[in-house]
Amino acid sequence: MTADGAGQPQAPEDGRPSGRGRLTTGTIWALLLLGLWIWGRAATDGGLDGPAHGDVSAAGRQFGGGEPLPAAHAPLDEVGRPVRLEIPSLDIRARIEPTGLDDRGGVAAPPYARAGAVGWYREGPKPGEEGVALVVGHVDTDTRRAVFYALSTVGRGTEVRVTGENGRVAEFTVESAEVVQGEGFEAERAYGQREKGRAELRLLTCGGTYDRQERAYTSNVVVSAYLTGTHATA
Repeated sequence: MTADGAGQPQAPEDGRPSGRGRLTTGTIWALLLLGLWIWGRAATDGGLDGPAHGDVSAAGRQFGGGEPLPAAHAPLDEVGRPVRLEIPSLDIRARIEPTGLDDRGGVAAPPYARAGAVGWYREGPKPGEEGVALVVGHVDTDTRRAVFYALSTVGRGTEVRVTGENGRVAEFTVESAEVVQGEGFEAERAYGQREKGRAELRLLTCGGTYDRQERAYTSNVVVSAYLTGTHATA
């Protein structure tokens, strides 16, 4: 997520989790969520302090009040592997790449050569299934803006579309966006399911201020959305 290569969450010492059942319960799930936070903050061994780095903390926030949001749609029975994410109001149209843990136990993101793509954590739910589907993307690289550069500006009620390989489009509505600071970080609050029984989508990238000395952003942008509709592609 960061322009500095991203940090790496560490898998438990008894081996990396291999299935959704292990990942979504108890301590291992909490460790993975905490790892996603670390992934967005740790520094790399190399790279340049390019002009793309900046302060993306001002717009990200927890929403309050506003117009009522639509009712949640029931989770989908048949969900294809996600292949495309769109946020029309932010002009974001990105290919989705399945991702898992890398050889160091970290959550793998699309490489900087494909900074316009996003990664879906394939060991968790697919977007549209019950639970929280996790999608991560870079905010920038050493030289340019990346796919989620504008994510911190997202507004309450914004539509997010995820297209599956079966041609079905899952429509999500943004209910909150936060810049989550490191101090007092609560992984379950940031990444856990907001309402039982819903199909939720969590979009994650870096936020706050880029610390050039530490070569890391100070925070993560966490956008929460939930399923509100579905349609077939034309």
